[in-house]
Amino acid sequence: MIDISFLYCGKESRSVSHRYGKRVSSNLPQGERPYEVPASSGERRPIVVWNITRTCNLRCLHCYSDSEGKRYGGELTTEEAKAVLDDLAAYRVPAVLFSGGEPLLRQDIFELSVYAKQKGLRTVLSTNGSLISPALATVIGDAGFSYVGVSLDGIGEVHDRFRGTRGAFEKTLAGIQNLVGVGQKTGLRLTLTEGTIDQIDSLFDLVEREGIRRVCFYHLVPSGRGREIFSANPVKTRVGIDRVLVRTRQALGRGLPLEVLTVDNHADGVYVYLKLHDEGNSRCEDVFGRILWNGGALYSSGVGIACIDSQGNVHPDQFWTHYSLGNVRERKFSEIWSDPEEPLLKKLRNRKEHVHGRCRACRFFDVCGGSLRVRAEIATGDPWASDPACYLTDEEINISR
Repeated sequence: MIDISFLYCGKESRSVSHRYGKRVSSNLPQGERPYEVPASSGERRPIVVWNITRTCNLRCLHCYSDSEGKRYGGELTTEEAKAVLDDLAAYRVPAVLFSGGEPLLRQDIFELSVYAKQKGLRTVLSTNGSLISPALATVIGDAGFSYVGVSLDGIGEVHDRFRGTRGAFEKTLAGIQNLVGVGQKTGLRLTLTEGTIDQIDSLFDLVEREGIRRVCFYHLVPSGRGREIFSANPVKTRVGIDRVLVRTRQALGRGLPLEVLTVDNHADGVYVYLKLHDEGNSRCEDVFGRILWNGGALYSSGVGIACIDSQGNVHPDQFWTHYSLGNVRERKFSEIWSDPEEPLLKKLRNRKEHVHGRCRACRFFDVCGGSLRVRAEIATGDPWASDPACYLTDEEINISR
């Protein structure tokens, strides 16, 4: 994740310590305590994305798990899931993100979230929001989730088309309003594609109107059904990121308590630095030091991000589901993740020796880390090739073709 509100505008959140090695000041919103500051970015425990079920009530065009409204066999039982939570707590992961499918369709989701909280784990709920009635919003608020992320890929028919369901937007918007109404910290998530970048301003308008405190813009990773979606071209991507920067600065300038992030493209951190440099901003070099400490993708998939699927398979991230590192029914997650001889993990944790091409020649490699290896693999068949989603010019990264 690239924290736009912090890097571009200087607004701290409790995650800044984990992402950028900076001790956070004490003026955070009530009830929010900062993450611990890791000794180094490479020593961070992973945030675990747990696709707790594959079943979903929608059929989204860009779904990386290719989920739909049917039951899938072999999902972890409640007791098996609790054993995983025991291990994650003992391993001191910073957070567990319950995702899917649609996690609210798993009957024991609140039993598991309460259990995780009792174990001292921070929990996040990732949902399409369409099932959240006022009563369910209250249950979610009582379950101890530190944050609920709701996917919203545009306004009205744009969202409905992405979700494959007529009327999905109105249901999701009602779910968001119900969550905000009970005081649950809630954020929106939009996937940046050719069809959704034009929705950025409308989404910011909605965020400000509804009192939402967090918004994340995800660059497309074409896995699962997402292989059928076209990524935005570099020019349009830059236009979209520029709008995110402008609207973030405007919102924070008016004093709105908004956290804005981009996800799944570490070129965004470099782009923010270049913008600050061009603007003559005095924070420019400090920001460069923060993103250099973070290391971008050098410490993301296989280091700072992990995934457990509904059947207990462990993956380097949620998009790399075609490669299993092991299964929690056979070995604890902590043992799988700590295995020094796992071939893919070894390379991901030492990717400087393996990434080649334009990414490796880039002067910002130590800041970006070559971005998403799984996107390179999907596009080229080679996980160490250049990430095709980089939108920085040859001149900006100081290479010549």
